[in-house]
Amino acid sequence: MTLSRGANGKRWAKNATAKRAALLTSIPPEYRIPVDVFPPPTQLDVTKFPTESKWFTEQELEITSTSAPSLLDKIANSVWTAEEVTKAFSKRAAAAHQLTNCLSETFFQEAIDTARALDVHLQRTGRTIGPFHGLPISLKDNFNIVGKDSTVGFTSWVNNPATYNSTLVELLRNAGAVLYVKTNVPTAMMIAETVNNVFGRTMNPLNRALTSGGSSGGESALIAFGGSPLGVGTDIGGSLRIPAACTGIFTLRPSFGRFPTLGARSGLAGQEAVNSVNGPMGKTLDDILLFSKTVVGLEPWMQDPKCLPIPWRSVKIKQKLKLAVMWDDGMVTPTPPVQRALKETVDKLKKAGHEIVEWHPSLHAQALSILGRMFVADGGKSVRAILEPTEEPFRPEMQAYSEAEEMGVHAMWKLHLERTELQKKFLDQWNSYGGLDAILCPTTPYSSVEHGKFKYVGYTGVFNIVDYAAVSFPCGVIVGKEIDRPKPWHRPLSDLDKEIHAEYSQHVVHGMPVSLQLVAKRLEEEKVLEMTREIVEALNKAEDLHTRSFPRL
Repeated sequence: MTLSRGANGKRWAKNATAKRAALLTSIPPEYRIPVDVFPPPTQLDVTKFPTESKWFTEQELEITSTSAPSLLDKIANSVWTAEEVTKAFSKRAAAAHQLTNCLSETFFQEAIDTARALDVHLQRTGRTIGPFHGLPISLKDNFNIVGKDSTVGFTSWVNNPATYNSTLVELLRNAGAVLYVKTNVPTAMMIAETVNNVFGRTMNPLNRALTSGGSSGGESALIAFGGSPLGVGTDIGGSLRIPAACTGIFTLRPSFGRFPTLGARSGLAGQEAVNSVNGPMGKTLDDILLFSKTVVGLEPWMQDPKCLPIPWRSVKIKQKLKLAVMWDDGMVTPTPPVQRALKETVDKLKKAGHEIVEWHPSLHAQALSILGRMFVADGGKSVRAILEPTEEPFRPEMQAYSEAEEMGVHAMWKLHLERTELQKKFLDQWNSYGGLDAILCPTTPYSSVEHGKFKYVGYTGVFNIVDYAAVSFPCGVIVGKEIDRPKPWHRPLSDLDKEIHAEYSQHVVHGMPVSLQLVAKRLEEEKVLEMTREIVEALNKAEDLHTRSFPRL
């Protein structure tokens, strides 16, 4: 775990040390990995640990390898009890934390008590409590739960438990979900990697030398390890999609208003020039669809005044999609494995009969500029005010906030006008393609990247500015150290592009999955999920045909 320097004797450091110790103490002895099977620090991929260690029972492994929809079915039909499911995921989540540092809060016994009560209700009445009956759901740290901290990576918010629940927490509990852990985030949730001065750094379970992304990187690490069947994160510039891409899982970045955001904690409270949204993270697309359809079905607009009263809609997509591929965004070129993944995906989609055109990213630089200016419009006052009570220093990743100058009201209003004008231009460009269904592009320039080297969020942030619905999905491509060598003919689009490619090493990311991003228009969550399903099925079919035609030795 990496903490800022100069910690000796500082109040912020004492708070951090005490909080980390309390978190470890909250893990019961039966969930602590035995010394004789604990993986050495040199073991980078720990995703196989649950199976190979023999520490988990066959039932625990089966439960924690089952998708969320199947878990609900098995609990409802009494194949497994909610208590069995909760205990299995609690144990695996505890192991995930010990190996990747992905959690911020645990409340295992409370979760088990909740699960037992759900089992009693089902046995007595023969009916489930609600659509999430017995399903363990993990939450990003900023979701408030009464009696639990939401530090959001700030030492001054340690031992400052919430006095109210976030609206989403209330909805999930009333629907029968079992809440059992909260997951680590970067400071203020404004860093593309998950690192802060309270808990330190979260590692990627697929390769602990690499980042799990941010700001929902605790969630992505937990899910990729198998410690959660379904998690909830947030996204203001890529905070769902970046960590999902770094760990090879699925996520949906919805447009603002589809899912409830009321009552969650923020390091930039009141910043609404670009809205943060909540979204699901899971290993399968069915997990994402389950959450989305169910939460909207709970009518969150009756509890959150900013939720839109739009029921979940049934959509039928065209057999032949029209997709605009964006090879790069004009500022940073994807690294070699992402370039290859995008090309191979486009080739397979063409063969499947879909129409491919090219997206011209002429507005993307301005969109990213707007996003950056909005984030620091208060001159870093919000972050500084939370750091000051414990004299906590700005982390180096937060340099832009420490150096920013406050923007006046008039300048901010002008920025709002610039944003709205760009949104109109973006919509006009989309419409100019005539019947365009979606943009297909990288989620990030990386598959993943070494800790401290994630430097670009342009591929995600632009779609926060226009508030479009987007899915990040693993496309089936795995980085290969031979095929994904650096390209000597690479011509950088910018100094940052040059720096990113100079740091790229195919050996470091060998074996990592590559994700891509599918983007639909605003409030087209149903459509983007169905289009993603169509694309994933086309890719799987193409892979099956390739495997049958060319046996792999």
